[in-house]
Amino acid sequence: MWRNSPSLPMPDPLRIAVIDSGVHPDHPHIDAARLLPGFAIAKEGRDSEADTGDRLGHGTAVTAAIQDQAPDALCLPIRVFHDALSTTARALVAAIDRAVVARVDLINLSLGTINPAHGEAFATAANRALAAGILIVAARDNDGTPCYPGSLDMVLGVGLDWDCPRDDFRLRAGLAFASGHPRPIPGVPQRRNLHGVSFAVANMTGLIAQQGRAGLARWMPAGARAQAG
Repeated sequence: MWRNSPSLPMPDPLRIAVIDSGVHPDHPHIDAARLLPGFAIAKEGRDSEADTGDRLGHGTAVTAAIQDQAPDALCLPIRVFHDALSTTARALVAAIDRAVVARVDLINLSLGTINPAHGEAFATAANRALAAGILIVAARDNDGTPCYPGSLDMVLGVGLDWDCPRDDFRLRAGLAFASGHPRPIPGVPQRRNLHGVSFAVANMTGLIAQQGRAGLARWMPAGARAQAG
């Protein structure tokens, strides 16, 4: 495993778009100094109010997991979940495009849909991100059912491995797996904390960001690596 020394900040930190429910910057697990000004996207896909405050807690926990793994990275919150952990394909596509315009390096999608009708729209958006040199990390499946966009070839899909330590990942048959546990909360039993494939994705995003730009390049799909070379 590669880790950045906490005493040697990354001179050119990776920028990670976290498309989720926003972030609560005052949470003790969040380093607000490493947050970039974000965006909010309405379900219709248009820009909503600029408020990226998290009313649901999911985005804060996801961002905390990423920052715990990659404390030098800069996280840009893009809020698509507002009153519940549900949104539309149009909003997600708009959020991906927003992240591309913001020139991030990674997009964390701790979410997905099992509806294949949205596959083409996500593939088009993911290809736009990949053409800009941006890697999308997303949930590959939900209990064995493929998720979109995580099951697409141009996206790094992540699977759930409950036995994997949080500070590591596993590769099996060329597929990535990570722990489904978030950053621990002192005094709260692990089973009572948020958990699931959302955090496998977040942990994987953070572990990739640990590796810096050279490491990120190795995770890009083969076609994108060849084009960059």
